[in-house]
Amino acid sequence: MIVRDPPSPLLLFLVMQGSVVPKIIGNIGTVTVLSVGVLLVDHHVIELPRIPIAAMGVIGVALSLFLGFRNNAAYDRWWEARRLWGALIADIRALAYQARIFLATEDDRKTLLSYAVAFAHLHRGALRKTEVQADITDWVGAQWSESIVTKNNPADAALRSMADQMGQLAQADKLSGFGQMTIMDTLSSLARSQAGCERIATTPLPFVYSLLVRRTTYLYCWLLPFALIGSANWFTPVCAAVVSYAFFGLQEVTRELEAPFHNVQNGLPLDAMCRTIEISVSETLDIPAPVPLMAKNHFLS
Repeated sequence: MIVRDPPSPLLLFLVMQGSVVPKIIGNIGTVTVLSVGVLLVDHHVIELPRIPIAAMGVIGVALSLFLGFRNNAAYDRWWEARRLWGALIADIRALAYQARIFLATEDDRKTLLSYAVAFAHLHRGALRKTEVQADITDWVGAQWSESIVTKNNPADAALRSMADQMGQLAQADKLSGFGQMTIMDTLSSLARSQAGCERIATTPLPFVYSLLVRRTTYLYCWLLPFALIGSANWFTPVCAAVVSYAFFGLQEVTRELEAPFHNVQNGLPLDAMCRTIEISVSETLDIPAPVPLMAKNHFLS
């Protein structure tokens, strides 16, 4: 995720980090070259047919509405994903408070909260399809970390390990009935947040809708020069480039927001959020806490 203050007007058109321009520059260039070609042919070879600018205006309004709806749907996914991870962080902090209240021994608290940290990292690894074993070994030990990553759903297996521990403590009369209920409510909330993230990760926006918007965007930008040559004249390439930047850019922004867990410029900073969990747990257990992750070159992973 890009973390920086808005650039000054002087730098506004020069900042490329976090911008979609590098990804759509090919599309903008194609439309610009097409506009130049249409303009030259119209002026020096043969007069080309004109598309009424009013017709292109109607199509442009419809296309902007489609892109706006799709962008809103993608942003809703991004924001929901952020809320789910915020709830996950809050639940693990609550679990830390509950461990201090209901678990009598330091070893039991450390075991439970170490599993919680492992759960967060394993959940991150599943969402990003990355290896996280090295991140959890120091918390849960090499043997447990090696066995847990072989599961079909390692994060869910970590929650089961936490539930198993609570069951064993209850059988040994080391955990009260109220403590069991309270901690299991928190584990259930963690499971709901996990399931919500998995739903977002495995259910993209409907392909047929994305395909329709993408096709319409290309067709509109390719036909636009034939509507502008009569009114914009030599400014046709400039106007076509600006319009294609807006439409292709919004389409690319939507594509990134649609996948909020990917480690891209506009993705969620899952690494930093896992570090926040590590800090909270470390301070609860009175052990040295790691330093917070900071943005590098305005990018927070």
